[in-house]
Amino acid sequence: MTRDLAEETAVAMVYGGSTQAVMMASPADLHDFAVGFSLSERFVTHPGQIEHLEIVEHPQGIEVQMWLTEDRAQALAARRRFMAGPVGCGLCGIDSLAEAGRALPDLGASGPVLAPSQVVRATKDLRRWQPLHDMTRAVHAAGFLLPGRGMVLAREDVGRHNALDKLIGAMARQGVAAGQGAFVLTSRVSVEMVQKCAMAGCAVLIAVSAPTAHARRLAEGAGITLAAFARGEGFDLFTRPDRIAGGFDVA
Repeated sequence: MTRDLAEETAVAMVYGGSTQAVMMASPADLHDFAVGFSLSERFVTHPGQIEHLEIVEHPQGIEVQMWLTEDRAQALAARRRFMAGPVGCGLCGIDSLAEAGRALPDLGASGPVLAPSQVVRATKDLRRWQPLHDMTRAVHAAGFLLPGRGMVLAREDVGRHNALDKLIGAMARQGVAAGQGAFVLTSRVSVEMVQKCAMAGCAVLIAVSAPTAHARRLAEGAGITLAAFARGEGFDLFTRPDRIAGGFDVA
């Protein structure tokens, strides 16, 4: 018997010749990954601020080399001077405890209203966008649900943070506005997943598994509707029930 195994590769995000972060990731959709990571970490505010991007393979891993516009390059250089060192996680490149708890946009006045049936179907619909998972049973996925159209885009990766960054990058490159729909995750909801959601401007987050207590508080503060345990025929609603039609109480 043979099995397909998920590939896991060291991917370095390199800006202007300097490495900002190295993460273990699936070596696919790296252009999307680079753009999404750059947006999530606030290195850029739109893809056009990445003037050039090149993917360079090495025996020990992959470098995604990026050159930013002058203003963004200067801002990143100033930030880098205060860094103790990047780490390979969802809080890559932070320079202080304050940055770890950074202020997020208030999305309370934006976002769609979803029918309960759309939330219930969300993770089921995402399953059809997970060919790598079907082959390996070892990767996460993040998808974008657009009311009236269903799941319109998804990305997979061995890392849940990476999958969401890849999705955010793909949407930005294709001009898909995150505020029109919902992010759907195959993972638990931790703080960094809420942060990425807020920075992308997506006001609804649906996950198959549980949120942490801190993630729930963060979602509430950012005005994000957080629905979790979305599997089978139900879900738990933790914040902002006004975006779910029919009236729901929070868990």
